[in-house]
Amino acid sequence: MTSTRPASRAPLGAAGLVLAGLFCQELGASFAVLLFPTVGALGMVALRLVFSAIVLLLICRPRLRAHSRRDWLTVTGFGLTLAAMNVLFYEALARLPLGAAVTIEVLGPLLLSVIVSRRAASWLWAVLAFVGVALLSRGGLEELDPVGVAFAAGAGVAWAGYILMSARTGARFPKLDGLAIAMAIGAIVTLPFGLATSGSALFSPAVLLLGLAVALLSSAIPYALELLALRRLAAASFSILMSLAPAIAAIAGALVLGQELTLISGFAILLVVAASAGAVRSASLHARRQADQAVPVP
Repeated sequence: MTSTRPASRAPLGAAGLVLAGLFCQELGASFAVLLFPTVGALGMVALRLVFSAIVLLLICRPRLRAHSRRDWLTVTGFGLTLAAMNVLFYEALARLPLGAAVTIEVLGPLLLSVIVSRRAASWLWAVLAFVGVALLSRGGLEELDPVGVAFAAGAGVAWAGYILMSARTGARFPKLDGLAIAMAIGAIVTLPFGLATSGSALFSPAVLLLGLAVALLSSAIPYALELLALRRLAAASFSILMSLAPAIAAIAGALVLGQELTLISGFAILLVVAASAGAVRSASLHARRQADQAVPVP
């Protein structure tokens, strides 16, 4: 008799990889906040993108020739979107607690999934998410900086754009070549701003070491773990696990940065997590029903 135990454990192991990647990503964001007093948000963005680009270029070694003009326009747009998303998010982190910034940022992909689904019922999840954000602003976090909230919302919009541009780039470049090139473009765009705001502090050995750690924790390690997880985990299950990002960010902010998490603000974050997971689950079930209906009856 063939044992089914390894197969049953596979999703659990893949889920563990996703969660480990999320913890690494939010831990990297926490370390980035520690560098803000020294290099500022723009300096931190430059460090992260430069080191991430170096790591990806060394690993992927993307082919730069034989690409069409449209290919380069697509990957350049992806790189600019990637740069904008990072700048907006780190500017939000400079003004907001980590959990609050990620919670607001998640609204971008959530709204994108609701719009793409074209189902009225999906908007209920969006309403639930906005209720969570409204409660977050009143649940012990009354000091939320409106400029920081605007930056976090902008990062959410850029994240939605990142998802769209990532798909288009992936269709034109093999493996992770498009991401590596886009990361390099983002690094080139942001480096002058980082140098202008940080000056020589950007080249301090301690700063460079922490910048490398942020790049590895925020980009290289999560990307690798997510790729491994996606080989054994359904896309819908993966997306639901990714919805836990606000909760994990709040935990990382509390543990690493000592940012207070009240009962009400914790409940608000859970509302957004539930809304994101519900939207993904609803879209998955709807797609499955459509696929079943499309199968001809024998």
